[in-house]
Amino acid sequence: MQNKLKIINDPVHGFIKIPYEILFDVIEHPYFQRLRRISQTGLLNLIFPGATHTRFHHAIGAMHLMFTALETLKLKGIKISREEEKGAMLAILMHDIGHGPFSHALESMLMDDWHHENLSLLLMNKLNEEFDGQLDIAIEMFQGQYHRKFFNQLISSQLDVDRLDYLKRDSFFTGVSEGNINTQRIISMMNVCENGELVVDAKGIYSIENFLTARMFMYWQVYYHKTSALAEFLLVKILERAKLLVSEGMKLEATENLNYFLYREKKSATEEDIERFTKLDDNDVIQAMKIWQNSDDVILSYWCQCVIQRNIPKTIISSHPFEAKFIEEKIKKTNEFFGIDNGDELVNEITRTLLPYNTEKQPIFLLQKDGRRLRLDESEDQILSSLITRKTTRYILTFPREITGLNS
Repeated sequence: MQNKLKIINDPVHGFIKIPYEILFDVIEHPYFQRLRRISQTGLLNLIFPGATHTRFHHAIGAMHLMFTALETLKLKGIKISREEEKGAMLAILMHDIGHGPFSHALESMLMDDWHHENLSLLLMNKLNEEFDGQLDIAIEMFQGQYHRKFFNQLISSQLDVDRLDYLKRDSFFTGVSEGNINTQRIISMMNVCENGELVVDAKGIYSIENFLTARMFMYWQVYYHKTSALAEFLLVKILERAKLLVSEGMKLEATENLNYFLYREKKSATEEDIERFTKLDDNDVIQAMKIWQNSDDVILSYWCQCVIQRNIPKTIISSHPFEAKFIEEKIKKTNEFFGIDNGDELVNEITRTLLPYNTEKQPIFLLQKDGRRLRLDESEDQILSSLITRKTTRYILTFPREITGLNS
């Protein structure tokens, strides 16, 4: 009989235990193994060479932090059954199972308005059928329908184990130390109040503020880095362009499953859509871009070369929108250089907006010594929380590097 209670050696958290056989069975399933071939951070490795880790890494790490958090809560007297623990670990393990190639970038392109969480839920339900209802509690927790609210908050909130893992993991693999949060300290401060919601012991306030500011720095320094934003934008434009060309009758070589989505009309997801989606990964898109570099279409060819050869277009970042006249000049130069009349395809303004901490949507509560709950931003002890509640937008103008220095 196979031993399924394995130990995994993780570079970020060390040794990770798999305490339930059903966890091992889900990890071994093809739906989950596909995550080994889905980048955790899209094309971030074009900017940070070490960022080659995958959704598989992240899901295992988040499962480990969930186990640690539940063990901490049990030590504080919170009653958690084996079935609840199993359900919460399964829910966080599968929370990203619906991600498509290159994670967030292409999910709307391939499956229209199907957000990865919708696909994750759909795949969880399919797995639940295969495993004879063993995922019932996990699905309830994932959807926020379980009667004890803190389980869903550990899965998805402004202070969840998903964020705790990806910040520490992405910091580790990119080498950006500003994101290196103390997950153990934060988890040790977690608690559950009388109404069954997740709270943080008041003395943990500075660890939480450090977590929120670390997340803000990681967004502006890593995820919303101007070249990172551009790389994600290029992926979307490549697939968009390919779908347009195919609809106009041009033949484009691609793997069978990617080809299926290029020709797919907008409609509700069918069984075939889902079956093919679960076989798609980063490799399909990379292979297509390698081939499309040589396309007769100047726009598609140029964008694919930008990614595959890392000939990244020029970017300028600003806190204000760019003037229309300035953009028009770039389009004119692009048309002249490439001998085309649709240079506006290659000159684009990208926006990125961040609200580091939302005081209205699932605010973080501190548990006072007298048992009262107090919102983080209302605490007299807070130092930074009131400074990270403002939304910030950055504007990035991108245009071909080849036109830099050309006279009008």
